[in-house]
Amino acid sequence: MALLSIELKINEKLFKNDPQRTDLGRKILQYSVIMIDELGLERFNFKKLAQRIGSTEASIYRYFENKYLLLIYLVNWYWEWMSFRIDLKTMEIEDPVRRLRTVISCIVDTAKRNTTVAFIDEDILHRIVVAEGTKAYHNKAVDAQNRDGFFSSYKELSKKVADVILENNPDFPYPRSMASNILEMTNNHIYFAEHLPSLTEVKDNCDILAQVEELMLYYIWKLIFPPTVQHDEKEQQINRQVLMPERWSVDVVTNGLQHSTE
Repeated sequence: MALLSIELKINEKLFKNDPQRTDLGRKILQYSVIMIDELGLERFNFKKLAQRIGSTEASIYRYFENKYLLLIYLVNWYWEWMSFRIDLKTMEIEDPVRRLRTVISCIVDTAKRNTTVAFIDEDILHRIVVAEGTKAYHNKAVDAQNRDGFFSSYKELSKKVADVILENNPDFPYPRSMASNILEMTNNHIYFAEHLPSLTEVKDNCDILAQVEELMLYYIWKLIFPPTVQHDEKEQQINRQVLMPERWSVDVVTNGLQHSTE
C-alpha cells in the first residue's frame, strides 16, 4: 500500500519549524508519540527523545520550544487527521443520515492505525489524546492559548460534526454540546473498555471500535430523533433501522456502517 504524502495544517505558533516538512521533523513526531506513550508526558523530555533518534536536544528545540507545545501539536494533528478523513469519506454523500453515520464511523475509526501514513501511528497517538490530551487545554494558560488559536482544530472539527447534526434535525437545541460530547465519549469508552471496564458496557474481549460505534449511534439517534407521536414516516423508519438490536460492523474500505441481520 502506497504511503500518503499528507501535510496537515497546524497552527504555526505551535512550532518554530514545521516538522512535517523534513525527515528529522517527521522523526521527532514519530518517536515523540512512541515515547510519550511509553513514559507519560511528565517523564518524557527532549534529552531522552534526542538519544532515541540519534540527534541532539538543540536540533529538537529548533522545532519546538518545549514538550507542552509538542503535545498540543500532536493533539492538533490527531484532530486535523480526523477532520481530513471525515471530509474525504463524506464528500460524495448527500443524504444527511448517511453523512452522520459516516461521521461517527470516522470519529471512532481514527483511533485505528492507518498504514498509509508513515510517520504517525494513530493507534498510539489516540492513547496519548485520551491519557494526556486534556493537559493541552486544562492549564493556567488556556485563555491566552485559545486567543492564539491553539485549539482551533478541535473547535472546527466540533463545528463540522455539529453542522451534520443540524442537517438531520435543524431544531435540535444543543448541536455544539452534542458534537463535543461525541468526540469525548468516543475516546472515553474506548479507554474505559481497556482499563476501567465497570464504567462502560463495551467489552474488551471483542471488537471495541465496533461496539463503541454502536453505542454512539444508539445515543445520538435517541437524542436527535426522539420517539414522539409527531414523527413522520421517514423519522420512524430511521429509528427502526438504527435502533433495532441487530449487529453492525465497520467496513474498513468505506468507513461506512454496514448493517447485518445475519
